[in-house]
Amino acid sequence: MANSVWSLVPAVVAIALALCTKEVYSSLFVGIVIGGAFYAIDAASGFAGFFNHVFKDGMIAQLSDSWNVGILVFLVVLGTMVALMNKAGGSQAFGNWAKQHIKSKIGAQIATIALGILIFIDDYFNCLTVGSVMKSVTDRYGVSKSKLAYLIDATAAPVCIIAPISSWAAAVSGFVSEGENGIALFCKAIPFNFYAFFTLIMMFAMVFMRFEFGAMAKYEKPFSSKANTETEEGEEEIKKNGTVIDLVLPIALLIFFCVLAMIYTGGFFSDGENHLDFVESFAASDASVGLVLGSFAAFLLTLLFYIPRRVISFKSAMLCIPDGFKAMVPAILILTLAWTLKAMTDSLGAAAYVASLVEGSAKGFQNFLPAIIFVIALFLAFATGTSWGTFGILIPICIAAFPQGSLRIISISACMAGSVCGDHISPISDTTIMASAGAQCDHINHVATSCLMRSPAPPCRLQRTS
Repeated sequence: MANSVWSLVPAVVAIALALCTKEVYSSLFVGIVIGGAFYAIDAASGFAGFFNHVFKDGMIAQLSDSWNVGILVFLVVLGTMVALMNKAGGSQAFGNWAKQHIKSKIGAQIATIALGILIFIDDYFNCLTVGSVMKSVTDRYGVSKSKLAYLIDATAAPVCIIAPISSWAAAVSGFVSEGENGIALFCKAIPFNFYAFFTLIMMFAMVFMRFEFGAMAKYEKPFSSKANTETEEGEEEIKKNGTVIDLVLPIALLIFFCVLAMIYTGGFFSDGENHLDFVESFAASDASVGLVLGSFAAFLLTLLFYIPRRVISFKSAMLCIPDGFKAMVPAILILTLAWTLKAMTDSLGAAAYVASLVEGSAKGFQNFLPAIIFVIALFLAFATGTSWGTFGILIPICIAAFPQGSLRIISISACMAGSVCGDHISPISDTTIMASAGAQCDHINHVATSCLMRSPAPPCRLQRTS
């Protein structure tokens, strides 16, 4: 079953179950079990080998990976900061300010898109920051959580993949062979990344024309400004003396220190031969470590900004830590299961199988390879839930198939576009999960509405919202 079409079955089953049952936890776990069973059958290791592979080689190994742990810590710190800003009254004050300056539902959505475009450093950072800042504003004007999750998701990866200074640019350049300027190659591919540009155009068109496609209309139509201003059950009472600066300054500190920490991990502050300039250090940065260092520094300075001014007490601030962790538990659980499922498909050689198919047909279909690369990248990112992993598989193949010329740039751009597209429509993608977490939206609802799947109406039908 390894290195064959069977290696894709666990991911396909998990995705199909998630879309059919609208329950993501059990669906992912079933996919993991199938992957572990296939591996045990190939290895003839029996039940002991099955349990060992699923839990020790899968789940425990993924939770022991330094990159994954860094992302989880960043999630917890960011969740804590969101809880802190809410309890200090910064989010409410920003909502009151937005009520005076943002006068309509369209304005709330455009502000969300604009903020998403401005935060182009990292997709994880984008998803959670935009969600925490704009949720109170979109709630006030009747934008559903599903629509907010779509706007967040559609400005995260597409913006990062066309921004030369981003963690995605660093990832792509890292897959380019030594001796080449990966950032320069990335920049040359930007104009051909039509998926990213069309996604951004699509968002503005949907907002200004007030059209909703398929399943999204189901969630947008019933919402009204009045319904969304009601206090949710269990919502904690927050401070009434917060100001806009109590939200803006922590977010500004978060952006500044995350960028600073990322170039620090890339060698910007090193001496001598190890020193790199800003772009090079960003390309060589460790985003996982940088986001943890930057968010923790911003968290400490936020405490120093709040507590002496008595905006919030020290005890209340410390209670925000478990509150932030609890808010991120669903995202952490889904990420853990998605990473484990990816480990199962990796152990079965799913990526190698797809790569061999592409590489085997590259010589005979060179002129059609960019289109083939896009479709293969889309399917691989959809099945595995990772665009960066897809980059790592397909970009070296593109470079080998086209040593020079314009087709090389176009094929690399097709790989990036297809990877982002597959990442967008995959329920097990970490970026999709982050977008759901940032908007506090049910994950399956986000997948169904953003991907036009399981639509209650024909997918081609348009509905105009009030």
